[in-house]
Amino acid sequence: MDDAAASTQPKGPAVDTSEMAIGLAQREPLTGPDPLASFRADVAATSARFPELGMIVYPELHLHSVDDLPADDRADALRQKAVALHSEFVAEIGRIAAEHSVWLCPGSIGEISDDGSFYNTQLLFSLTGELVSSYRKMFPWRPFEPHRPGTEFVVAPTPDHGSFGLSICYDAWFPEHSRHLAWMGADAILNIVKTTSQDREQELVLARANAIVNQVYMLSVNCAGPVGRGRSIAVDPEGFVLGEAGLGEDTLIVRVDPDRVAHVREVGTAGTNRMWSQFNTDDDPIPLPLYGGSLDPKRWSPGHGIP
Repeated sequence: MDDAAASTQPKGPAVDTSEMAIGLAQREPLTGPDPLASFRADVAATSARFPELGMIVYPELHLHSVDDLPADDRADALRQKAVALHSEFVAEIGRIAAEHSVWLCPGSIGEISDDGSFYNTQLLFSLTGELVSSYRKMFPWRPFEPHRPGTEFVVAPTPDHGSFGLSICYDAWFPEHSRHLAWMGADAILNIVKTTSQDREQELVLARANAIVNQVYMLSVNCAGPVGRGRSIAVDPEGFVLGEAGLGEDTLIVRVDPDRVAHVREVGTAGTNRMWSQFNTDDDPIPLPLYGGSLDPKRWSPGHGIP
C-alpha cells in the first residue's frame, strides 16, 4: 500500500490517556495487631479482580480502627496506634502500592508529628510506592474525635491523570474545603469517610452538591457495615451519580477524566452554568467579613492555588 492510499484509511478511536480507573474500596475497618497483612491481601485481590485500576482508595482510619474496643477506651487506643510518617508502618504501605503498580490511598492513619501532636492523616502513594502527599484532617468531628485539626489544604498532581484533592469525612460538611481544593486545581476530590452515625443520607446530598458547585468529581468512600453506614458514592463534575454502593463490602469502579472537568467548566453544567467564569477581572472584590478577606475576581479561577 502506498503512502497516499494509507492516508485515506480510517483510523481507530482515539485512546483517552488522561482517564484513570479508580476503585473505591468500601471495606470493614481492620482491627488487630497486624492490619497490614489483611490490607496487603485485599489490595492484591482487588488488583487481580480489576486489573484496569490505576488507583485504589480505602476509607478513613481503615488501618487504625479501634471499633473492637469499648467506646470509652477508643480515644487513647487511637493515639497508641499512631505512627510517624517516616515509620516502617508507612513505608510498608508504600511497598504494597509498588507491588501492584497502583496509586494507593490506604485511607487515613493516626499520625504523631515531630512535636508530638496527634492527627488524622490521609496518605497517597504513587505507583512506585512513594508517599507523594499527606493531609491532616482539617475538621475533626467534635466533640467525638480526639485529633488536632490540620491547617493545610492538599492537592496531589499526577503526571497523566489530573490532580486529586484530599479530604476526610466531616471536611465535606464545610463548603470552603471542597471549594478551596477545586480552586487549587483538583479535578477530583478523594473524600475518605468513616460514617457510623445516621447522617450518611445527608452526606450523599453533600457529595453531589460539592461536585456541582465546584465542577469536580467527588469520590466519597465510606466503611462498610456493620461498623459503617456504607453507601460509598462517586459523582461526576455535573453532579450525576456514577455509582453508589450498598451497605456491605463492595468495590465501585469509576473512571475519572480531567478533560471531562475542563469541558464542563468550558461549556457549563447542563450547558448553562459556568461558575468559574463568573467574574470579569475589572469587577470589584466582594468583601467576605466572615473570613476577614475578600473574593477577588483576579484570583477566582482554578489553578491559582498551586505555584
